[in-house]
Amino acid sequence: MSNGFEAFFKRLCSETEIKNQSQLARELDVGRAAVSLAKRKGTVPARWILDLSARFGLNPLWLEQGKGFPRPEAALAAAAEDGASYAEIPKVRARLCAGGGSFETEGQVEGYYSFRSDWLTHRGNPANMVLMEVIGNSMEPEIKEGDMVLIDQSRTDVLSGGIYAVGVEDTVMVKRVERLPGTLVLRSDNVDYSPIHLSGDELDNVRVIGQILWASREYR
Repeated sequence: MSNGFEAFFKRLCSETEIKNQSQLARELDVGRAAVSLAKRKGTVPARWILDLSARFGLNPLWLEQGKGFPRPEAALAAAAEDGASYAEIPKVRARLCAGGGSFETEGQVEGYYSFRSDWLTHRGNPANMVLMEVIGNSMEPEIKEGDMVLIDQSRTDVLSGGIYAVGVEDTVMVKRVERLPGTLVLRSDNVDYSPIHLSGDELDNVRVIGQILWASREYR
């Protein structure tokens, strides 16, 4: 099975320095038992796919299902050789929460969306970009529930006031982020939501996934 744990782990080992499950657990900052459980169930949590893809520059669809090229750069190079002027960005079946906080996923890449290559490269490295859907209303009116956002996972250095995808433990949120001495502040555009202040040991469970570059809205 191409999208089971064993196939995933074989692909990961072929493109990284990870060679055993203990190393995988350390890279993910999880217990060895979590990796053993995933192996027994034959599934891979979506957060693992996203974190490992961003960390090692891998194509998340290839890592999860073995489809396409191991690294997005190879796909872009192949498109350039064919004279293509568009690049494809993966949309993952994970939802960024703009509200109270939740992480919903079915652990799959839904597909790819095409963007002009020159437009993408002007804004960053397309190999580090991914698309996600937003749930919740805490970022309205700037970002509404159901919007699809483009995230550059290489932009993790916070520029105050920028909109970022932020992971807090198992929660993935979209917020305006501000760094203060010893504190990270997550702000909502919706005035009904109070800012979230994270400091001390709380910062150990926070990761900035990437900056939001663009949003798309479908009217129903």
